[in-house]
Formats: sequence, structure tokens, C-alpha cells
Amino acid sequence: MKASRIDTWFARGWLSAGYLFLYLPIVALVLYSFNDSTVPNVWRGFTLKWYAELAHDREMLGGLWLSLKIAFLTACGSVVMGTLAAFSLVKYRRFTGRTLFNGMVNAPLVMPEVVVGLSLLLMLVSMQRATEAVLGVGFPERGMLTIWLGHLLIGMAYATVVIQARMQDLNPQLEEAAQDLGARPHQVFWLVTLPMIAHALASAWLLTFTLSLDDVVLSAFLSGPGSTTMPLVIFSRAKLGLNPSVNAVATVIVGLVAVGVLTASWLIAHAERRRARERAEAARQ
Repeated sequence: MKASRIDTWFARGWLSAGYLFLYLPIVALVLYSFNDSTVPNVWRGFTLKWYAELAHDREMLGGLWLSLKIAFLTACGSVVMGTLAAFSLVKYRRFTGRTLFNGMVNAPLVMPEVVVGLSLLLMLVSMQRATEAVLGVGFPERGMLTIWLGHLLIGMAYATVVIQARMQDLNPQLEEAAQDLGARPHQVFWLVTLPMIAHALASAWLLTFTLSLDDVVLSAFLSGPGSTTMPLVIFSRAKLGLNPSVNAVATVIVGLVAVGVLTASWLIAHAERRRARERAEAARQ
């Protein structure tokens, strides 16, 4: 009994240490965003002046807004394309080029981002020169579109893995029952399959949104004049020494992400409780 209690406390201690290692830096960052000192790690009192300076920092706010737009578009596009890719891989076990398709979908997960970014840069530069020679106008210009394409490539791979894992656990008899009742394939997908993978879709959306929001490598390769994302702004300022205004923008991001995660969790839990009530009512009838 004593040894079991020691093991329990040992496990709790390691778990607490792990949580402190992960979340203590975030807590410190939030606290020092209210620090009345230009030295980031020296506390001299409470202030909100760094948030006031952030409100007038056009470069940082512009980078934050651009990062949020790209992250939102990346998450939405990744979920759509990841769902289509996962559906093809799970529902169609045999088709020409399946192995190649599966490898191409998963390749961005194992390739260094430097290699992916350089490859995309070379391809986009070649496309721009070719269109300029033919049409007289180079397309695409490096900017928000090219950054989005790079993030979409990575995000689709992660979304496919998450959604594919969920679809492999689905009970195929539910879809077969819907077809027996006269539902067409697209109706089965929208009315049966899609609600059952809703949690995976939400998880994939949040994951790809986060990956896009803090990406530096791909953004550095694919950005152009006037399209500097927030991580690139912070990275460029780090070379000259950071001031606490960076802590302020990081705190804003932490708050936005926390609100988004809590809202998504509440919506998922509410939908799950509603489905549980509907199943219980159907069982009673």
C-alpha cells in the first residue's frame, strides 16, 4: 500500500513538472507584458504602456492581421482538402496511383520546412518568369497568396492525418444503412459521415490554424514586400533586442487562442450532449 502511494505521488510530481515546463514560460510572458521596465526580465512595477504602444505599432499590428488572415484561410482550406484526401484514402482502398497519392500527401510531414520552402520558392519564381514571358505580367507575385499556398501544403498534410484516423474508426454499417434507406452517396456524406467526423474537423482546423499562425520558415521564403507576417516581424526585431511590446502582442495572441479553444470545446461538448439526448430519446421510443 505504501509503495503504491509513493508511485502515485511520484507520477503526480512528474506530471506537475511537465505542466510547469510547458506553461510556466507562457505565464511569465503574460506577467512581464505588464512590466514597467524596458528590460524584459526585470520587474519594476505594473503598467499598461506596452499595450498602448502596441496600439500604435503599425508594423506589428499589420503583421498580426496578416498572420490571422492567412491562418484562417489555411485552416479552412486544409480542412476541406484534408477531408477530401482522407475520404479518398479510406473509402477507396484501390485506385491507380493510390500509393503515390498517399506518399505525396504525407511527404510534407517528414520533409524539413527549409526544403519545402526552397522548393516552393523555386517553383513560384519559375512560374512568375514563365507567365511574365507569355502574358507580360508575372504571376504569382510573392505575398499573401504565396504564403497561403505554402501553409496550405503543410496544413493539408496534418489535417489529412487527423481526419483519416477518425474516418478509419467509423462504423461502415451506419453509412450502409443510410444507403439502404434510399440516401444518395452525397446525402450519406453530408448527413451521416460529416456529423460523425465533426470533432476531427474541429481538431484539424485548430491544429492547422496554430501551425500557420506561428510559421517562420515558409513565410520567410514565400513573403514579399509589404507582406511580412507577425512571426517574421518578431524574428527581425529579435536581432536588435526585443522590448516588452512583443510580450504584449504575444499575450493578445494567447488570449485569442484560449478563447477560440474554449469556444470550440464548448460547442463540441454541447453538440455531443445533444446527440446523446437524441439517442436516448430514440432508444425510449
